[in-house]
Amino acid sequence: MENQNFTTSILVEQSPTEVFKAINNPRAWWSEQIDGNTDKLNDEWSYRFDNSHRCKMKITQMIPDKKVVWRVEDNYFKFTKDPTEWTGNEITFEIFKQGKQTQLVFTQIGLVPTYECYNVCCDAWTGFIQKSLRTLIATGTGELKWYLNS
Repeated sequence: MENQNFTTSILVEQSPTEVFKAINNPRAWWSEQIDGNTDKLNDEWSYRFDNSHRCKMKITQMIPDKKVVWRVEDNYFKFTKDPTEWTGNEITFEIFKQGKQTQLVFTQIGLVPTYECYNVCCDAWTGFIQKSLRTLIATGTGELKWYLNS
């Protein structure tokens, strides 16, 4: 069976080091509503979006300039029958050199079409990776409010 985990990727001009650094600064590309450290192996931190979504993350793998993995330790969605849909998922960022460019492959292992939040979450991640993180990597400033213009 084909892998149904959500994945998206970008290709940028910057180095793997610059991509790695940007990933580890989710306050600049995902949300300013993050509490805790987000840039070292075993760091634990929490994210929230208003009263509709909150989660606790743990960095379980970190290979400089190559890979970062966040494990969703706990999750709450206000808008799904099962508010814990993401709990236990792994969010991976894999970095590959492609000639003079760098490819970033984002995958949420466990975010599959059977999830009630699948379409909403896929749209959100696509925007955060394709717009906000890409802009952070290229310019040093993410587009945290990209979804307001969508």
